[in-house]
Amino acid sequence: MRPVALVTGARRGIGRASCVALAAAGYDVLGCDIGADGFDETAQAVEAAGGRFAWHLCDVSDLGQIELLVDWAWQIWGGVEVLVNNAGVGAMQRGDLLEVSPESWDRCLDINTRAPFFVSQHVARRMVAEGAPQRGNRSLVFISSANAALVSADRTEYSASKVAVSMVARCFAVRMAEEGVPVYDIRPGVIRTDMTAAVTARYDQRIADGLSPVKRWGEPEDVGRAIAALVTGAIPFSTGDAFHIDGGLHLHRL
Repeated sequence: MRPVALVTGARRGIGRASCVALAAAGYDVLGCDIGADGFDETAQAVEAAGGRFAWHLCDVSDLGQIELLVDWAWQIWGGVEVLVNNAGVGAMQRGDLLEVSPESWDRCLDINTRAPFFVSQHVARRMVAEGAPQRGNRSLVFISSANAALVSADRTEYSASKVAVSMVARCFAVRMAEEGVPVYDIRPGVIRTDMTAAVTARYDQRIADGLSPVKRWGEPEDVGRAIAALVTGAIPFSTGDAFHIDGGLHLHRL
């Protein structure tokens, strides 16, 4: 029987690409998101890649819904070997940090930091329980951002949430190492998704001007393939590391 991966924020973008890459790597996939629009396309792509797919509506900012999500994930195919914490949001409005609203701050921290912590906590508790499935390699994956290291003062709340979730990943890495479960922090750079659609022209120009050494947009598939490589054991003597999928954006240059 194939191992199972649970991907949050799975109906489009990096989430959908991660589902497809995991299916191609031998996993059946469970997806969740706050809305249903886009799940038919994700299901078709996963099935075309050779995996089964099922989805569940979940607002990961609601701790009660997280518990129900993990209960569902464990019931449908007998457990989960891989968790990809992908669900995330940007700042409600880019601009002067002196004008950041409490609502935008709380939204970023609730969804980008608190949610992955508690989804991972619920999944990890079951992973370490007696009789937990081990039908393939197990791991926890956190999607942070290049902004875990690079300052974007025009979206301070987003950057802060990504720094925080990167630390959450490292803490889980220490705890889960004794259980044989590696933990990875994925730091995407400028990726072509719905979240970046509003700033396409801005980044087209910045990329052409040398924003990153690799002068192109990142694609969701770049991130999905990196996740699949890690969780299937391509780098077995690693846990808690940050993997930059950003075309070299993070490199300091003179």
